[in-house]
Amino acid sequence: MRGFRHFFEDARAVHRIRIHMIKNSMDFHQLPYREMEKLRQFHRDMIKAIPLVIISLPPFANYIVFVLMYLYPRQLLIRHFWSPQQLVEFQGVYHAQRASHHQPLLTGLKTAASQLTDERLKSRLLELCTKVQSGAHPVVSDLHAVRTLFSGPPLGIRRMDPDQMRRLCPLLFLTRRLPAFWIGTRLNGYAIELMLLDRAIIRLGLHQLNDEELKEACYLRGLNVEKLSPAQCRDWLSQWLQFSAHLKQSETSLYLHGMMLLTVNYPKLPRS
Repeated sequence: MRGFRHFFEDARAVHRIRIHMIKNSMDFHQLPYREMEKLRQFHRDMIKAIPLVIISLPPFANYIVFVLMYLYPRQLLIRHFWSPQQLVEFQGVYHAQRASHHQPLLTGLKTAASQLTDERLKSRLLELCTKVQSGAHPVVSDLHAVRTLFSGPPLGIRRMDPDQMRRLCPLLFLTRRLPAFWIGTRLNGYAIELMLLDRAIIRLGLHQLNDEELKEACYLRGLNVEKLSPAQCRDWLSQWLQFSAHLKQSETSLYLHGMMLLTVNYPKLPRS
């Protein structure tokens, strides 16, 4: 019952936001941060709920559905119906799944670097990969130094190797079992959405986010927040916004790779 109450509260809030957008001819990116995040999360929840609704349609299927929900709450239920303990547990499971793709992503970057003819950019990209593999946390300028490689070949969102593109999907909890052109479109769309949310946080002011909002924002961008303090989350998100604020929409590939490069070793200190 608590889950249904929270769900309907969110549904009413989303309805109000959409009516406000229509009346004022507003686009998504013009909304305040919290309203943007509410719409984004509710949309994801509805997509996840579709399979459960479909299998509930046949007569007497409700009995089976209740059993399945009890046995597989993480896979079938949306977050409104998770307990606080389950939320922490399931986020840990999901992060472990995306973290298992960090090393293949790094390997893909090193492979792309080996094919470069520009020795300066090749050296910088290899240094960045080596720094991360050694356990050091890179600084924002390390990523900005190679940003041109991520807007065209070999690492632009529509120019990279399809295998590397598929390795990015788990960072956003997207399926890899789609044609490459479709995957590229989805990755680009999700990255732009997150970039717009970043800009909304900047407009709001990072200090305005409470501890729960901080952790949720960091987790969404690839960070394992389970053992981090609010101060550490605020420090990391501040770094992330410095990284994101100067990126163009044509550099969404760098944004997505940053979800691995800037999270895998945090909060370890850079090594000399």
